[in-house]
Amino acid sequence: MPPPSDIVKVAIEWPGAFPKLMEIDQVSLSLFLSPQNRNDIKNGSILRLTTSPVSLAAQLHERIQSSSMDAKLEALKDLANSSRDVTFAQEFINLDGISLLTQMVESGTDFGDLLSFTLTAFVELMDHGIVSWDTFSVAFIKKIAGYVNKSAMDTAVLQRSLAILESMVLNSQDLYQKVAQEITIGQLIPHLQGTDQDIQTYTIAVINALFLKAPEDKRQEMAHILAQKQLRSIILSNVIRSPKPINDEMAHQLYVLQVLTFNLLEDRMMTKMDPQDQAQRDIIFELRRIAFDVECEPNNSGSIEKRKSMYTRDYKKLGFIVSHTHTHKHLGFISMCLSNTRLTSFLLCSSDFTASENCHDFHPMFFTHDRSFEEFFCICIQLLNKTWKEMRATSEDFNKVMQVVRDQIMRALTQKPNSLDQLKSRLQNLSYTEILKIRQSERMNQEDFQSRPILELREKIQPEIMELIKQQRLNRLCDGTCFRKISSRRRQDKFWYCRLSPNHKVLHYGDLEESPQGEVSHDLLQEKLPVADIKAVVTGKDCPHMKEKGALKQNKEVLELAFSVLYESDEYLNFIAPDKHEYCVWTDGLNALLGKEMTSDFTKSDMDTLLSMEMKLRLLDLENIQIPEAPPPIPKEPSNYDFVYDCN
Repeated sequence: MPPPSDIVKVAIEWPGAFPKLMEIDQVSLSLFLSPQNRNDIKNGSILRLTTSPVSLAAQLHERIQSSSMDAKLEALKDLANSSRDVTFAQEFINLDGISLLTQMVESGTDFGDLLSFTLTAFVELMDHGIVSWDTFSVAFIKKIAGYVNKSAMDTAVLQRSLAILESMVLNSQDLYQKVAQEITIGQLIPHLQGTDQDIQTYTIAVINALFLKAPEDKRQEMAHILAQKQLRSIILSNVIRSPKPINDEMAHQLYVLQVLTFNLLEDRMMTKMDPQDQAQRDIIFELRRIAFDVECEPNNSGSIEKRKSMYTRDYKKLGFIVSHTHTHKHLGFISMCLSNTRLTSFLLCSSDFTASENCHDFHPMFFTHDRSFEEFFCICIQLLNKTWKEMRATSEDFNKVMQVVRDQIMRALTQKPNSLDQLKSRLQNLSYTEILKIRQSERMNQEDFQSRPILELREKIQPEIMELIKQQRLNRLCDGTCFRKISSRRRQDKFWYCRLSPNHKVLHYGDLEESPQGEVSHDLLQEKLPVADIKAVVTGKDCPHMKEKGALKQNKEVLELAFSVLYESDEYLNFIAPDKHEYCVWTDGLNALLGKEMTSDFTKSDMDTLLSMEMKLRLLDLENIQIPEAPPPIPKEPSNYDFVYDCN
């Protein structure tokens, strides 16, 4: 006789004891679980008995006010750990717990570990986005800023304080003003001269936040201060050239700083130059003088015709159109020269520096010189002139030359030169002749695969390659991935793990205390989601956790890495992938499990790579043999078959 439908077999686990298998009905479950998660309990689930969030919040709220320093410290440790859970956080905040913590900080009586765990708990609670950042007093801001401004401060306290300041600046324009009054660049710089990369990362993050939120008219002033304080050389010496490898978060912050700095050049880039402006005309005349190493002629030197002939010769050498009249010739040259300079500036500014919320792609060479972009510009102008001569170009060829120069610059930048000298060397090797060879080789590789027999072979092989990609994605899901719980702050130390069962029937997942080293066993992942229950996979702004109000909705990076698994009627499991690769692996794998097409960019890339390799392997024996467009004709039947040998 089958068991009643309201009975489930579960393991009950309590602290210090092994789980015990029990049969429990829904009424009994209601004593331990909320109505929201009671129906999630399936046969085989493990229930851990623990203090309810309401009771635990009340206990910790009382314990952290203990007069015993030892008891208070243990309570703050427990609070910092428990605050990671959003349910507990809500209950503790309901008890006005945030106000209690800020009062403890403002009192200034706690130091060392007591202060460290107080700030940790505060950061964890605020990270849930339940309380607005605008609610904090000036006294609290001054206290946090004071910890950052001190020359000698506990590392944990300093790290939490920097994180709090960054969040304040990013989440409130009013708090930006208050923080900017308390913190100066000069007070932040010393934190970059240590050896702790986490402290360095948080420090650059605060500088970036102040830079980002500063009014337009203040950013140039701030950039000047950064230059005065030698921020670039300090980062180069203590971060980029440090023996420690640069982690992803530091790389991202360096990239953001690089982009914010380059964005200051945008106004100059977009400003139209006026050929009638005498100051600008003087600059162009100086350019001609430098280009041809000639002295400026006095107005009365030589005949007008002689000077016209000389100007015409020089301007044509520079590749610009010269008008018929002397006055128009000057203005035409100036206009064209300024236009070309602006185009070259635009080419450089758009080459590789478009801001992205999900990028670690900073260029070390831009930290090696105080005027790095100007130096980069000069190198590229020299490249433009060199390529112009190699192409024997005229003014009508300007766009063609710029396309080649762009190709040269982009190919050199992909190699990530560490210095401007390395960039020069790599550009020197990418001459116009070399670019032609590279393009020809790429074109030939494409043309080889365009004949009809080759296309038919590709179509035949594609399903095999797609199945191979599918198996790889499913194998990766079986290995599992550690996901971060990210909200308004980028740097988090909360993790959860998810992996597919070997039989591809169940997703196992659960929270982790720290990032795992290697795979996590299925036994440690207490939550389960049968694949058969999955209804759909949604991505980006269609995800439930992207529709919620708060910082996540505005974070473009998170939006690009978000996906959700929808199951049953209105239940969902939300993911934020650690990077684009894992995002593609998981969305592909989940779609494969549901029998849907894998459409990620990585699938297309893998398909192209594997298909190209397989095609080349199969055609290896046909190298240098012309493959006909059509099969050879079938010959006519012979007039007799006398040539057939009779074996009998």
